[in-house]
Amino acid sequence: MTDDLKSLFDSLIRTEITLWNAVDNALYAECDLRLTWFQILRFLGRHGSSRVQDVAGEFGITVGGTSKVIDRIEAAGYCVRRANPHDRRSSLVELTPTGHDILDQAMTVFERELQHRIGAVLDDQTIAAVNTALTALDTPRTHP
Repeated sequence: MTDDLKSLFDSLIRTEITLWNAVDNALYAECDLRLTWFQILRFLGRHGSSRVQDVAGEFGITVGGTSKVIDRIEAAGYCVRRANPHDRRSSLVELTPTGHDILDQAMTVFERELQHRIGAVLDDQTIAAVNTALTALDTPRTHP
């Protein structure tokens, strides 16, 4: 393994942690919302009613763990579970009006932080190239 690969790994991890913490801190300070909750609210905002299993699959976490987070988000009044008319064994989760409001408020903070921490540093061409490279790295690989 080359030193460049190790250095790239270290940079990716450090950048992810720094970016996560910065966005998480801003969301919490301005919206009393953690980035984990925001990500789920954002998913529900894009997809509408979704099964807990769908949310878990999006983020690569367990259904049980996702269900616990959704329980907390529901207790805060940001989402609600409804019976799934197509599957009596599952429920559908959707944003409440309060959930839509906090998502709108949080999106403003999120977009500002991304602009400040990424958009102000990288031009559009570089952002597209990094996005392409990260997508390639995210593609599952099989070992020979």
